[in-house]
Amino acid sequence: MEKKYMERLIGKYCKIVTKEPGEDRASVVTGVLEDVDYQDGFILVDSEQGLGCLSINTIIAIKPGHKKYHEKRNIKEDEKALIGIGTLIVFIAMILVAAVAASVIIQTSETLQQRAQSVGTQTIREVSSGMVIQDITGYTNANRTRVLYLAILVRPRAGSKDIDMRLVTTTLLYNNLSILSLNTTRVISVNTDNKTLFDTPLASGSNDTIFDNLTAFEFGIISIHDYDDSVIGTYGMNSGDRVYFILNLSAIIPETNGLPSRQEISGQIQPETGAPGVYDITAPAVYSKRIVDLW
Repeated sequence: MEKKYMERLIGKYCKIVTKEPGEDRASVVTGVLEDVDYQDGFILVDSEQGLGCLSINTIIAIKPGHKKYHEKRNIKEDEKALIGIGTLIVFIAMILVAAVAASVIIQTSETLQQRAQSVGTQTIREVSSGMVIQDITGYTNANRTRVLYLAILVRPRAGSKDIDMRLVTTTLLYNNLSILSLNTTRVISVNTDNKTLFDTPLASGSNDTIFDNLTAFEFGIISIHDYDDSVIGTYGMNSGDRVYFILNLSAIIPETNGLPSRQEISGQIQPETGAPGVYDITAPAVYSKRIVDLW
């Protein structure tokens, strides 16, 4: 072979076909052609078996091989280390990103869980708590022409939390919307002196009743069932309690000094939390007795 062909293949991965004198079959050697020594008649080949020499006189043909394999064979050990360190850095970065993302997801889920639990608790309290109106009774004047006082029987809803009566708001709609709050000096028990409901005195032996001096912006309470004295002691109504809300209609409706016959009033008793007790009543055409059942 001429020198120009051999030198052009130095450093390349080649397929070298050789045939020794006296042999019938040729053999093939693959490797990188490292050097050509024309003076001694040898070529230096780096093959998979290692570094070796072939006689130029035995070479029949040389064919360049794939460049990728050649580049792979020439990768230095330090270059492999650099690639490994880069891969490790990327791997650590992925772990850190995943850890940060997981932390954010966990924190967000905990926050959402707490909020959902809080909303659920409040919703359950809103649904289960509240007040129920069981009965409404009116007390007329001596001529039985109008209702002077209103007594609304109220109890807590089933499963309701304790209700602070001082935070209960009562509304009454007639010609105007009246908003009433509790007068804590008008909270008494119905059993005082064994009087009837509308004759209940403020204190034992007193001639003043709960209706005396009850303004248009206040309501009183007569407790008829309070096992633990929570209504009288702390103005709190709990499970099993029954109380009458007392309204002075003669003060709330001053233009007619009470509720005339055939007239309609409505309103609600709204606790701090939970469902209100709603009422809508129409006075009868004739008040046959001083005590009138309106509900």
